[in-house]
Amino acid sequence: MLRCFDDGIDLKSLDREPFKFKHKLLEHPALALQRLAEVIPALPAQQVKYSSGLLKNGDHFEEAYRTHRNGLSLQETIESIRTSDSYVMVREPEVHDNFKELHRDLTADVQTLMKQAGISGEPINPRLYMFIASPGAFTPFHIDRNSTLLMQFRGSKEISVLPAWDERVVTAGDREDYVGYAPQPLPWNPEVDMLARKFSFAPGEALHIPFVAGHYVRNGTEDVSVSMSIIFNTSRTQAQIRALGFNRRLRAPMARLGMSPTPVGQAFWRDSLKSGIVVAKMRVNRLLGR
Repeated sequence: MLRCFDDGIDLKSLDREPFKFKHKLLEHPALALQRLAEVIPALPAQQVKYSSGLLKNGDHFEEAYRTHRNGLSLQETIESIRTSDSYVMVREPEVHDNFKELHRDLTADVQTLMKQAGISGEPINPRLYMFIASPGAFTPFHIDRNSTLLMQFRGSKEISVLPAWDERVVTAGDREDYVGYAPQPLPWNPEVDMLARKFSFAPGEALHIPFVAGHYVRNGTEDVSVSMSIIFNTSRTQAQIRALGFNRRLRAPMARLGMSPTPVGQAFWRDSLKSGIVVAKMRVNRLLGR
């Protein structure tokens, strides 16, 4: 029995295709806007990023809190969120007592869903992310370095999700750099938008965004948007992250020879081999004290 999500989720598409389902947390007291206004300022400052919500595709989403400041304090941003065209992102709010039980319940549900989908092991590093945004705010195109289950609690969104691993959307080199935390944003080509699946997203609904699937979000104009995701990796996506890092290190020296590494995401046996080489190298370095 799932505590946070409705039963009957079709899991054949997990980390393959995006899909909508329902969650059971709509009236959860930890997620009321008034309660959030009390809890968020009490969190460590490095876990709370906020910026202008007047962004566009091509802007660097992860650097917006530096490059697109809204000119307000955090407290002012939260108090005026309805009118200030702002965006607040809270990383790992589960460090606060207000979210600890919710984090445990969501992690248990993810474990159950993975088991039902035939995915071995436990969810790796499951964390919560909270998003509070003004009406009409825009989250630029980006990819996530994990699997995502996103839940809506207030307001509405339109979420555009593009195919994962499709080089028309994100090239192999750009994907490797982004997952490796390169400082530049992902290039955006408006022509690939025809490949996107558009999801209208309302309170009580949840959306699965597959690992490294590019997406962007436009909030509705009628109300403040409050949403939360639980992000996690599996043994498979963790292996793909290591394989992406393997390719990234090889790409420049291979380019000097007129070659390029085979992109990750085409054959998992090849990704697993690359991942295994990375793991073996890490073990050797530990043994040598590096």
